[in-house]
Amino acid sequence: MPAVSPDPRAGSAGTEPVGTAAAEAGHGNPDRAEEHVHSPERGAPRLVPVYDHQTLAEAGELLRALAAPVRIAIVLQLRSAERCVHELVDALGVTQPLISQHLRVLKSAGVVHGERHGREVVYRLVDEHLAHIVVDAAAHAEELSGSRRRQGARFARDTAEGTETA
Repeated sequence: MPAVSPDPRAGSAGTEPVGTAAAEAGHGNPDRAEEHVHSPERGAPRLVPVYDHQTLAEAGELLRALAAPVRIAIVLQLRSAERCVHELVDALGVTQPLISQHLRVLKSAGVVHGERHGREVVYRLVDEHLAHIVVDAAAHAEELSGSRRRQGARFARDTAEGTETA
């Protein structure tokens, strides 16, 4: 199965759609590898592995399962040690039903695994890769918010001084 389907707007030979300026001018499709030329300072693009549609769909489902702040916080807690529900409630300051609901989502997505120990279920991450995804996303978000804070402070200072920043 191909990883990327052809552009449905493209002509029969994969050229640009009829009616576009490039097609009318006799230029081919610049997205086609044999016709696209990179500037010399960029160098040749590196080959990137191509994943099949099923793998990409499963990766999307995994990212959707991780896409809630409480679930991100749960993964970060489980990164350091396995925990039971009441420990997560105490650590995150949210209700037990909410923690349980988010754990169900994470469990069905294969992110966490629960194991019964007497009256409690202890949860752990299924795979360390998942912790890396969440840690990297949180670190990136923190970098972005720090950058936004610095930009906001500079804008406020410049506005107060009567100057503008670009």
